[in-house]
Amino acid sequence: MIIDGHFLTSRTPLGASDAAAAIIVTEDGRYLLQLRDDIPPIWYPGHWGLFGGAVDPGEDEIQALRRELREELELHSAEPIRFVGFDFDLKPTGLQRYFRNYYEVRVSNAVLDRLVLHEGTEMRTFTGDEALSLPRLVPYDAFALFLHHQRARLG
Repeated sequence: MIIDGHFLTSRTPLGASDAAAAIIVTEDGRYLLQLRDDIPPIWYPGHWGLFGGAVDPGEDEIQALRRELREELELHSAEPIRFVGFDFDLKPTGLQRYFRNYYEVRVSNAVLDRLVLHEGTEMRTFTGDEALSLPRLVPYDAFALFLHHQRARLG
């Protein structure tokens, strides 16, 4: 497969970077998920996951999340509220330490109807139970979704 002039295969090295992701919640409490592209250079290709992505140099994570939501969905009105964060120490694998922070983003039905998918192959809303039952759900996103869906039981 050729992407941006580079030949990519399942042996193409994966990198890791700090990231911010949105737990997008609709008016009726459903979660908006993205079916990730099935391409080698990304983590968990062909899996359902949350929208978001890498924090670029010079950005803070809120700026990165807002940029990603504009690029991926044309979502301009995001008001992210930090929900949970995970730190990953991948030094033993040859990668570095990085974080992935999750933000709740509530959207109205009117906003949901105007979203345009620019990354991934599909977007769809799911109840919490439906999302957590998907056979191919990005594992770290699944844990964040589980915590969000079960937040009334926490603490």
